[in-house]
Amino acid sequence: MMDVISVRDLFRVYRLGNIDVHALNGVSIDIGAGEFVGIMGPSGSGKSTLLHQISLLDRPTSGFISIQNLDVGQLSDRQRTKFRLKHFGYVFQDYALVPELTTEENVSLLPMALGKPDEDCHEASIEILGVVGLKERLSHLPRELSGGEQQRVAIARAMVNQPDIIFADEPCANLDSINSKRILELFRQINEENGQTIVMISHEDEDIEYFDRVIRIFDGKNL
Repeated sequence: MMDVISVRDLFRVYRLGNIDVHALNGVSIDIGAGEFVGIMGPSGSGKSTLLHQISLLDRPTSGFISIQNLDVGQLSDRQRTKFRLKHFGYVFQDYALVPELTTEENVSLLPMALGKPDEDCHEASIEILGVVGLKERLSHLPRELSGGEQQRVAIARAMVNQPDIIFADEPCANLDSINSKRILELFRQINEENGQTIVMISHEDEDIEYFDRVIRIFDGKNL
């Protein structure tokens, strides 16, 4: 299996007043193409910090990150933004939907950001919303959807540009057990049918059954 993500000696230090907070302390990991990987560890262990580094939402203090054999540390901010739009999809625990936009419009935002024609954006959005079971909710606003439905919209938005990697930061944290299971089963389906690499943060042991592998983080280090 080819590694799609390689990380070596990753450090992230935040300056809070006169104190240095070491969020990551020399993490080294590899994630293979097509893997569904869980990142787990106690609160404050560095899970989200690690995800933010490998998904290019933040820059490490030091260390090496390769995505698809590209040293992403050498990319400019503009290049990083373009790379994220083309290769990554993101799902967050708070859904991060635009409240004034419909389901279809929220999903269309990403292909529009890549400059695709409006008709193509519309067609791609409808198709992916059908995959996540929301074809009957195209014109609904986020406030008209349940939490589980909003998270499925977020997953559709993450998938619409057919990214190589989907990053999910505790996507089930605000959902009940029934909807959590539905979301995890949907991720598993996406992973198996599309071969997309999925990197997901979780703090629930019952989620482990869905992962191919678990990377455990403790005090900013991988165990």
